[in-house]
Amino acid sequence: MARIAGVDLPRNKRLDIALTYIYGIGRTTALQILDTTGIDWTKNADDLSSDEVNTIRQEIESTQKVEGDLRREITQNIKRLMDIGCYRGLRHRRKLPVRGQSTHANARTRKGPRPSVVGRKKKGK
Repeated sequence: MARIAGVDLPRNKRLDIALTYIYGIGRTTALQILDTTGIDWTKNADDLSSDEVNTIRQEIESTQKVEGDLRREITQNIKRLMDIGCYRGLRHRRKLPVRGQSTHANARTRKGPRPSVVGRKKKGK
């Protein structure tokens, strides 16, 4: 089993799909990595030799920011927005949608379940 950037690649998947299991690598980036290393993207992940795994690992380490480093950078960016008090930072702080979505009737995923109101009855027939 190939282990790249702290992630075990699934054995029975094609290589371009298997690389997307690494946080920060999507389909396009996976195909670019495989093109630069010269490895066939239709090959299964369990068919890789140790040399091919090492070349992929070196390519990812040199060109991409993945897994822990990327997660850390994203959380630092959000924390910076909250510290400077900009609008996006305030929306993050209040746990509301950040990108301009309406919150009157929707946004239940971000806001959580509706608070129950004591003494309110459900409408019956």
